[in-house]
This record gives sequence, structure tokens and C-alpha cells, in this order.
Amino acid sequence: MRWPIFLARRLAALAAVLLVASFLVYGLLYTVPGGPMSFLLGNRSGTPEQIAAIRHQYHLDQPFLVRYFSWLGDALHGDFGQSLVYRQDVSDLMSTRLTTTGLLVLYATGIIVVAGVALGLLGALRRGPVDTVVSAVNSVFLATPPFVVGVVLVVVFALGLGWFPVFGPGTGFGDRLYHLTLPAIALSLGSVGFLARITRASVGEELGREHVETARSRGLPESHIVRRHVLRNASIPVVTVTGLTVAGLIAGSVVVENIFALDGLGSLLVRAILQRDFAVVQGVVLVLVTAFVIVNLVVDLCYSLIDPRLSPGEAA
Repeated sequence: MRWPIFLARRLAALAAVLLVASFLVYGLLYTVPGGPMSFLLGNRSGTPEQIAAIRHQYHLDQPFLVRYFSWLGDALHGDFGQSLVYRQDVSDLMSTRLTTTGLLVLYATGIIVVAGVALGLLGALRRGPVDTVVSAVNSVFLATPPFVVGVVLVVVFALGLGWFPVFGPGTGFGDRLYHLTLPAIALSLGSVGFLARITRASVGEELGREHVETARSRGLPESHIVRRHVLRNASIPVVTVTGLTVAGLIAGSVVVENIFALDGLGSLLVRAILQRDFAVVQGVVLVLVTAFVIVNLVVDLCYSLIDPRLSPGEAA
């Protein structure tokens, strides 16, 4: 199987996942007590004529599948309807917040990959006291919830030392990165500890393999052995964990966004759920599911690039 066929199959499978997810997202919201009519009417009882007019205005008098496919067709063109609370297009509500959440997740991912892999390699290659210290640091990172880390960072580095702003996403690329530094650290520390443990275990396992011992017996430099024979083979579980971590960051950003008042997609989703703003909930959840699916596709492609044995031609 060649790359085009591999990609076509992956994209077809991902499209099927998105179709099922969109159906569930759209349908489950109509199973809550009262449905959208309870929110639209509020505390009013409404006359039959008023109820009929509201149902017609929001197309609630149409069959469910007709409404679903109409919503799906609009969503494919970037139209997620209008917010019942804000009276704005859902796409407009999400556009600015999507940039904030996307940059936050990318920033946190960079910290996780760099710090997690570095600590894991340090622990695996420097056994003894260094490994003990690294393991202790990883345990502290894993045991500390993001909201605790966020509060500590705000108190120490924002309010105490004044090195970083307390809240807000900033304006412009450089200013946004400056504002998102503390939130990204708060979001990433637990995942740094987890990835460091996975990296340490994977690298440690590869260091004990027979081909590594053979390379050492041939007098090859240790740096060359680690770079050519250890890191590549140890990277598969690291990539897997990184992919799962990024997907988790998308959902976990809700807490951090609330602490630092970033007003991203996570904060918008929480408010929409509390306010029963159905159109916003549907739009945000569909975007998050799409991001999760894309991350899984990227992980699949990385497998084939890292290990030729997992190439598209042999994976089928």
C-alpha cells in the first residue's frame, strides 16, 4: 500500500468518526429535560401560538434528521448557527477564542516535549543520584494538579515578582506568548512528569538490548549509540504518549483558562453548558473532537516516519 491509499483510508476512517461524533453531539443535547424549548421560553408558559412560532423560527418543527443534516451541512461551511445567549454567530464567538486555546495548547506541547524528553533522557543515561532527583521531580509534577500549579505561579511570579501578567491573553504574537507562559507551564507540568517517566523507561529498555551491546563492543561512541540505536527505537511510545497528552490538553485547558482569565474555547464551553446555549455547545464540542481526530492522524503518520517497519506499505 502506498502513501496515497494509506492517507485515503485514514481520512475516510476519521471522517466516519467525525460523522458519528457530530450526530451524538447534536442529538444528545436534545435529550436533556425540556430540550431547547425550555430555555427559549424561560419562565414563561407561552400560548400554543407562541410555542408554534418559536418552534418554527428555530426549525424545531422539522424532523430530527432533517435538522441534523441541515446543521451538519452548515457546519461543514463554518456556520454553526447563532448563539441563543449572545445573539451572535457561533463561528464569530469561537474564532478569537480558538486562537487563544490553540496557542496555549501548542505552547504547552512544546514545553512537554522538550522538558519531558530531556528529563527522561537525563534519568535514563545518568543512573544514581541524578536519576533519583529526576524521579523525585517527576513525582512532584505528577502529583500536583494544574489548578494548584496555576495559583502558585500567579502568587509567586505574577503578583510577587511581577515577571508575568496576571490575566488576559495579550495582543500580537509576542505579547500573547508572554501572557501564555504561566498558563502553559501550569497546563504542562503534570504531563512533563508523565512523559519523562515514559521516556526514561523506553530509553532504559533500549539501552539493554543486544544490538546496543554489540555497538558498544565495536567501540562506537556512546553519543553515537544513543542517537542512532536508542532514540529512534525508543521514540514510538514517546510519540504515542505525546499524542494522547495533546488531546488531553485540549480538554484540560478549561481549568487553566479560568485561573488566568484567558477566555478561550474551554471557558466558552463551560459557560455555554451552564447557560444551556445549545448552538455554542455543539460548535465548540465539534471543533474539539475534530482537533482530537487530527492529532490521532498526525500520530499515525509519525509512526510511519519514525519506524520503516510501520510504513503504510507494511502496516495494512
